[in-house]
Amino acid sequence: MSTDRYENPLIARYTSREMSHIFSSDVKFSTWRSLWIALAEAEMELGLPIDQQQIDEMKSFASAINYEDAIKREKETRHDVMSHVYAFGLQCPKARPIIHLGATSAYVGDNTDIIVMRSGLRLLRKKLIRLLYRLSRFALEYKDMPTLGFTHFQAAQLTTVGKRAALWMQDFYYDYLEVDRLIEEIPLLGVKGTTGTQASFVDLFDGDMEKVKKLDRMVVEKMGFSKVVAVSGQTYTRKLDYRVLSVLSGIAQSVHKMTNDIRLLQHLKEVEEPFEKNQIGSSAMAYKRNPMRSERAASLARYVMNLAQNPADTASTQWFERTLDDSANRRMSIPESFMASDAILDICINISTGLVVHEKVIRQRILSEIPFMATENILMEAVKKGGDRQELHEKIREHSMEAGNRVKEEGLDNDLLRRIAQDSAFGLTLEDVETLLTPEDYIGRSSQQTEEFVSEYLEPIFKEEKDCLGEEVELRV
Repeated sequence: MSTDRYENPLIARYTSREMSHIFSSDVKFSTWRSLWIALAEAEMELGLPIDQQQIDEMKSFASAINYEDAIKREKETRHDVMSHVYAFGLQCPKARPIIHLGATSAYVGDNTDIIVMRSGLRLLRKKLIRLLYRLSRFALEYKDMPTLGFTHFQAAQLTTVGKRAALWMQDFYYDYLEVDRLIEEIPLLGVKGTTGTQASFVDLFDGDMEKVKKLDRMVVEKMGFSKVVAVSGQTYTRKLDYRVLSVLSGIAQSVHKMTNDIRLLQHLKEVEEPFEKNQIGSSAMAYKRNPMRSERAASLARYVMNLAQNPADTASTQWFERTLDDSANRRMSIPESFMASDAILDICINISTGLVVHEKVIRQRILSEIPFMATENILMEAVKKGGDRQELHEKIREHSMEAGNRVKEEGLDNDLLRRIAQDSAFGLTLEDVETLLTPEDYIGRSSQQTEEFVSEYLEPIFKEEKDCLGEEVELRV
């Protein structure tokens, strides 16, 4: 830990070691070397004067980065790629003449960015599955427990605690589909040259266009990709960055929605996030149990959503075949989007593992509101006994207004049911009315919807990806 200079809190406090490693210098520069090796191998296999000894020499130093040589050279040349070409050449004197042959800087820079982003997406995919699994266990456990539903944060019809979690799960399920699709579809830039025309490679292969085309495909396959960017300038279109960060923004939206709901539920004392034995909620108010995990997740989620604007601006302002005003921005916005997304998923996994449900509070709130919800059933029952629907509807409206005023203006209990039972027009006793107040009768298909969503949409994923399900997440702070 460095205490005399700024440290990025994403790395110091929030993101996992796995994600920060994906965006590390070791991964970046060893991937550059893997790309140089793949290019040299493909060029050799297509007939250029490169021998296996040179390839083997490069492979022997693929991950042994001589950083000091590269850093010293970059101070002189102000060019990061050529500095690492130089440093690699110092270690590989036999291969030095053919390292980076025919390529431009974007060959290693852009291809590495795509490789690293795909690795980041794969890690996020695992965590989405883990989160969906934890939420699904919670949802199934509480699928039958009635709870007051809210529209506009006003009391509405009943749902269940599990069904509400299913709404969160469905958002994350859509995020999972988008991440999964992008992992499969994301293309590598391949071997395109200085303006994307592959002219340098046409020259290397003496005008043999088929070999140049084959070189592009071979390098892509050697790097583990099935798709290649069809046309490019020097760089791949920055709209691809926007596609990736848009998916991360989608994850952040889902996280923000879920954690906001949890914060509101914690205010209502119905559902709470985990709160550890020695955790302090407030420096002044010792009794407080602040939803700090959910607040942190919502805070970082907003950061991810805002970062998605960066690649939109970058893509729209690129000049012709390339410009360099994207570079500094992308060095920060892309890694930080991934690291913040990683952090918020970890927080949500941690929360969903230890959610606390206060059933008695939930039940009490239902009972205070259910008389209003039961009025339609009461109306039907009174009509069966010979009442006039229109007349009774107006009486229920009047009684409801009076009972509501009693609750809101006088702070008294809801006496709507007594008012109805005492009104002879309904022909119902208080006992008759109370039989219509079982909360479980007002949840519709909440339980079945939750079960069906988990079994039909999520269980096939869990079965296929069972290795992703079991890991615990411990937050550092």
